[in-house]
Amino acid sequence: MTRILITGANKGIGFALAQTLGNQGNSILVGARNADRGQEAVAKLTAQGISAAYLNVDLSNNNTLFTAAETVKSIYPDLGMLINNAGIPGNMQVKAPDTQISDLQSTMQVNFFGNFTLIQALLPVLETNRGRIINITIPTAANPFWNPLAYKTSKAALNTMTTSLAAAFDADKRPLEIFSIHPGPTTTDLNGNAHADGFQTPDQVAQKIAAVLNDGKVHQGEFIETGK
Repeated sequence: MTRILITGANKGIGFALAQTLGNQGNSILVGARNADRGQEAVAKLTAQGISAAYLNVDLSNNNTLFTAAETVKSIYPDLGMLINNAGIPGNMQVKAPDTQISDLQSTMQVNFFGNFTLIQALLPVLETNRGRIINITIPTAANPFWNPLAYKTSKAALNTMTTSLAAAFDADKRPLEIFSIHPGPTTTDLNGNAHADGFQTPDQVAQKIAAVLNDGKVHQGEFIETGK
């Protein structure tokens, strides 16, 4: 059994992961910024016989992340895995040249700075437990069809952070593993619950991600596309 903190675990891919991994015998910390929605998710999980608890995690507010890390250290010191799933889309409708600086800043705070702050704050616990860090992300190369600048920029930074930390962990021989997973197109709130050919449900995505987490391999620094 592993204790797993999943951010954005009150809905979408995060909640599906909480169900899937919880039903495999793991204990879940539901990271969510809204206490009511977080507690509602915990209630649903516990009703299914899953060990779950709520943890206030608001990636737009670094103070909540420091507090969450202190709570983990004192109450859940056996934390063995962090799945950074939570994120915001930014303005996906505006063309790149018209992107507002405020949109870039708010999206970067949640999708990059917030994730890094949480990782950094939890490193002492995760290192003690030889832990794993998984970042849910996307490929960020430009294409002719879909180029939301704020969202892609934030994920590009997240991807660079992942590979940089992986290299540092290896160089320093720290017992930590970090890698990225791109689940592919998924119907969630992030895209307005869009449906199109090739889109998956959160439950389908969660099963594929769980398969990677349980494959017994070391994926240090890798970018894994489960949607293929």
